[in-house]
Amino acid sequence: MATIKDVAKLAGVALSTASYALSGDSRVSSKTRSKVLEAARQLNYRKNGFAMDLKRSRTKTIALILTDLSGPYYSELIRSVQEVALTNGYDLIACSSMGGRDSTAVKFLREKRADGAIILAPNIRDEVLIETSGPQFPIVVMDRPLCSEFLVNVLVDGEQGGYTATRYLLENGHRHVAYISGSADSYDNHLRYQGYLRALAEAGLEEQSKWRLSGNFVREGGYNATKMMIMQGSLPTAVFYGNDEMAIGGLKAFEESGISVPDDVSVIGFDDIQLAEYVNPPLTTIRQPKSEAGSLAAHLLFQILGGESVKQSYMLTTEMMERASAGKSKVES
Repeated sequence: MATIKDVAKLAGVALSTASYALSGDSRVSSKTRSKVLEAARQLNYRKNGFAMDLKRSRTKTIALILTDLSGPYYSELIRSVQEVALTNGYDLIACSSMGGRDSTAVKFLREKRADGAIILAPNIRDEVLIETSGPQFPIVVMDRPLCSEFLVNVLVDGEQGGYTATRYLLENGHRHVAYISGSADSYDNHLRYQGYLRALAEAGLEEQSKWRLSGNFVREGGYNATKMMIMQGSLPTAVFYGNDEMAIGGLKAFEESGISVPDDVSVIGFDDIQLAEYVNPPLTTIRQPKSEAGSLAAHLLFQILGGESVKQSYMLTTEMMERASAGKSKVES
């Protein structure tokens, strides 16, 4: 079935222009509108009827689309968005993007079954978000910088957070610092890794490939990556995990192997989930403003729905949380 992207391509216009033309917007010239309508006719393109109905009346619902609905990070985010939605008299629908382009979430977006959406799901393609966003359906994106007229970005400075974490370890005398990464296609992971590399470079150090393993942002992945690192027989003096879930898995692996944290190896995470201060030892980590980011995204969505103008991009900062899992290196540098 043809999409509006196909129509725009055949007509030789931008996605937003095609959307305006098909909606009868006065900003589009009659000549351009004719080109778009002819392209739509050739492709037998039809707007989704359910979506058209929703444009005529508000659903009083916003959507929050996440890669996964489980895990402590997502639960805090859902709670903060829900509070803002309820305050504004709206319901919140949270759904997973599992399944990629064929997921229920993508269908939900295309059919516009809500008044707007907040996205934290890197597996939903940029083109889908650009195509589905519009004056009647604003979208706030939290996991990538994406420029389009009806998209707003709420981002966290993960690069600076990764730099701060690694710099903290270096300042405590560590010269052998490993990095356990999240998903390879994750924008957040890329930023944290770049911060790690920047700190190493400033200290005149190079990354060692044997100490960069993937844990896929899950506790079991952090546990397995740490076990693999231990089995290599050459342990770093410190490990920076791309999130707290992996770091907690790493703590378990070290404990099972009789390796003391932080006496034998220092550990630092990223996110500052609620569990971080209750594990043994309490986890040193980079605090990511989860609740603040969710609240800001929701507030921005309601401002747009209310006809207010907002900036296209917002950047939030991270904060170092010093606890007991990281200390000074016992190895001579």
